[in-house]
Amino acid sequence: MNHFVIRHPLILHKLTILRDKSTGPKEFRELVREITMLMTYEATRHITIHEKVVETPLEKCKGYEIDDKSVVVVPILRAGLGMLDGFLQLLPNASVGYVGLYRDEETKSPIEYYMKFPKIHDNTEVFVLDPMLATGNSSSKAVELVKENGGKKITMLSVLAAPEGLNVLELSHPDLTIYTGSVDKRLNANAYIIPGLGDAGDRLYRTK
Repeated sequence: MNHFVIRHPLILHKLTILRDKSTGPKEFRELVREITMLMTYEATRHITIHEKVVETPLEKCKGYEIDDKSVVVVPILRAGLGMLDGFLQLLPNASVGYVGLYRDEETKSPIEYYMKFPKIHDNTEVFVLDPMLATGNSSSKAVELVKENGGKKITMLSVLAAPEGLNVLELSHPDLTIYTGSVDKRLNANAYIIPGLGDAGDRLYRTK
């Protein structure tokens, strides 16, 4: 498994504000969207481009284009929805699939409650979105479901990751590539990332 920590000054700056407990939901949502846009820029470096001839006001020239209709983005509900708009800002023609998972508070195991995918082919670039890669169990399950539905080229974007979650994904999906803004210290007894930023879903949607 390859994982990359994007230590761009803009991401570091925005991530600091995101962590602050005094940051309200409106600003929190905006920051998650902006960080996702910056991460998408890095995470799409490998995707295929095709030559295209365009005509400028002066003459024809060779350019390049991305076939973003062959891209599928899969936010993990519900917190992954906070990243979706940021991704689609850069790849507006991408198809969108959804995986709904919640974590059993006792076992910490993911429980699936919803799944809907567009068509996925061998060459489809699939990007899984989840702000918090904590235990890695939900992410591992989501990637498993993508693979069961035909996904072969899969990249994951998370705002924060814990070492424990990265280890789980390395064991379960060694072919996965992960981009994150930070690998934090550890998980606490309740499987929250430390220092982290709290519960991303609650802070996005003000449910607590």
